Amino acid sequence: MSQSNNYALPAPLLELLSQYLQERVTPTIKIDPSQLAYRWVGGRTGHLQPLSVNLFLSLDDLQGIDVQKAKLVQNTRQFLKGYPANHVLMTGTRGAGKSSLIRALLQAYHSEGLRIIEIARDDLQVLDKIRAAINALPADCACRYIVYCDDLAFNGQDESYRALKSVLDGALDSEQDKLLVYATSNRRRLLPQMMKDNLNIYNGQTDEVNPYETIDETVSLSDRFGLSLTFHPMDQQTYLQIVQHYLRLEQQKISARIDIDIDIEMDVDGENLPDKIRMDALRWASERGGRSGRVAYQFSRYWSGKTQLAIEDRKS
Repeated sequence: MSQSNNYALPAPLLELLSQYLQERVTPTIKIDPSQLAYRWVGGRTGHLQPLSVNLFLSLDDLQGIDVQKAKLVQNTRQFLKGYPANHVLMTGTRGAGKSSLIRALLQAYHSEGLRIIEIARDDLQVLDKIRAAINALPADCACRYIVYCDDLAFNGQDESYRALKSVLDGALDSEQDKLLVYATSNRRRLLPQMMKDNLNIYNGQTDEVNPYETIDETVSLSDRFGLSLTFHPMDQQTYLQIVQHYLRLEQQKISARIDIDIDIEMDVDGENLPDKIRMDALRWASERGGRSGRVAYQFSRYWSGKTQLAIEDRKS
């Protein structure tokens, strides 16, 4: 007498297995070359979200960082032409224009096939799948992708940096002709270097047979970026020049000519700013802990908005 066995799993167990897989399996990634920019959202099981990009910021708007800008533009142009190019790490003072350079690159070169995919540090484990999706694009696709990671840094317990290391240089297929990684960080060494590591080595208080390999590990990630650009704090004159530049851009948006407190025909030299604007701009920077392109832009919006509001108040 034959007996049939029922191997069906209980419904609650099937539900748990389904939930487990959904939490750990990344959906298939598809990329549309006509989309200028994406952002990865949703963690490991997330997706590429199309971004509506504002292309108002140009490379000419970014001042005081001419050397860094020229090197980044050259590397990007090499990449777009299909010539050898490097992954880029931009480090240094906050607000100096590192992130703005990425937006300005897209404005300048999207018509030549440049595309941007923004990814957070915590989502770096999906880099391989993004790379596979780019490789799956048609051979005649002229688009090239910069995977952009802003404010990149890791702590000693963070293992997600290993996925980035593999893409940068280490995997068998790490040489890419349609993908580069551009990252920004306020930390030159992306992994922390601890004084205690050196002390343990010098005092022999370590269990490692080769303790210097721990130090090598902390610098190996940043070394895999072929091009490193450092951004330094700016001087007062440069800051005032940037303030003046952004003020002029803001004034171009005003339909009526402004004839109070500010002259739209200001001299290019930052020292020729009207005294009131100059003093307020320096005070603004002092209150925010330093001079930078970001601070200059924020001041220009404050001053321009205040001036337009004064005009409206006078009319009423």
